[in-house]
Amino acid sequence: MLAAVIVLTAWASVSASDTASKTDPHRYVTSIAITGAIGPATAKYVRDTLLAANPQQVEAVILRLNTPGGLATSMREIIADVLASPVPVIGFVAPAGAHAASAGTYILYAAHVAAMAPGTNLGAATPVQIGGPSTLPSPEPAKDKDGSNHSGSETKDAMSAKMTNDAVAFIRSLAELRHRNADWAEEAVREAASLSAQAALGKGVIDLVTQTPEELLTRIDGREVQVLGERRRLATASLPIRHEEPSWLIRLLATITDPNVAFILMMVGVYGLIFEFSNPGTVAPGVTGAICLVLGLYALNMLPVDYTGLALMLLGLAFLVAEAFNPTAVLGLGGLGAFLLGAMMLIDTDAPEFQISWTVLGGALAASFGLLTLTLGYVWRARHQPIRTGTPAMLGQPAEVLDWTGQEGHVLALGERWQARASQPLTPGEHVQIAGIQGLMLEVRRTPAAAMSSGGQP
Repeated sequence: MLAAVIVLTAWASVSASDTASKTDPHRYVTSIAITGAIGPATAKYVRDTLLAANPQQVEAVILRLNTPGGLATSMREIIADVLASPVPVIGFVAPAGAHAASAGTYILYAAHVAAMAPGTNLGAATPVQIGGPSTLPSPEPAKDKDGSNHSGSETKDAMSAKMTNDAVAFIRSLAELRHRNADWAEEAVREAASLSAQAALGKGVIDLVTQTPEELLTRIDGREVQVLGERRRLATASLPIRHEEPSWLIRLLATITDPNVAFILMMVGVYGLIFEFSNPGTVAPGVTGAICLVLGLYALNMLPVDYTGLALMLLGLAFLVAEAFNPTAVLGLGGLGAFLLGAMMLIDTDAPEFQISWTVLGGALAASFGLLTLTLGYVWRARHQPIRTGTPAMLGQPAEVLDWTGQEGHVLALGERWQARASQPLTPGEHVQIAGIQGLMLEVRRTPAAAMSSGGQP
């Protein structure tokens, strides 16, 4: 009888505790959306959300995935944060039509609970060859007709195999940690395999297929997950969902870490500084250029940059600046070529989401070519305009004799009184022509018309 009372008391206590946890108005579930390419801004978004999630208030964090993949470095940062999170993380591929490809598949495998909405898919997790073609490693190295191996192909295959094996080991470790299908995970890496939601559920890749986040929380209520080595039972039924929006800093980071935006910021920064240096005191171009250049360099610091490409870009811009001061056309054409080649090499990844758009690249090249053309045109016009200052500008100009004694006197030339001399006597009021300058002394002579009328020599 006593034992029965104890059991009933314990059951009532546990039931009351569960009811309290489910109805606790202070507990909730945080939800964030990972959409588009995964980059540095996404990694910071996830990290900040998980760090802010208080286990005393946040029951779980839902990562709503709809991504084609992204940078491997950012993906690994997200997975490290998920594995170190004191709050259970639920990966949910949604809404219908979404996908978790490439890096998204790894993140879904790392989550404590993996779910997908109907009409979604995951997979295609083969790592791309950084700085080279996106190809799967061939089982055998290519051979010449005589049976010898291609050294270049062999090296390429070795690099591809190295990257693929590393990715396989990584995703298998995640699958074993979460007790999911490790064989299919390897297949997704080696063969770029993909699965629909129902097929993924049937193969044990995910835990459940559900329509909405609310239905997801109801269905995982009571499920046990392992968080930091400890078993924890989820109590998610009827909990409110708070959607965590990215802060302004994360939105700014997402904007400037777009390779196209970073490229444009670099261009505006460099040309702003060039304009400021060529026209000191304008201030606005210098301030704008400095800010854009700092933002562009910060963005490039967070992206996989090929520093050879960056050096070629800067060298090309330096050639264009030199062309502005010493027009030869060779420097300008060489600068445009170096700039174009460097821009093509700038971002060191084959992920399409992190490639510089050809439209942006063409626009920047056209702007640089236009600036070069304007500079050369200005210099050409300046060189072919008549000389307006200095000794050459005074030769042949008219002057009026003010006073004269012997072969010297004073004349009025260009509104100024000058000492002058001539090889023949002149009279005050006579109009003469400047023939030369010796120091501050003008050499003058009669104008051809006046000389002919007087019957003398000009």
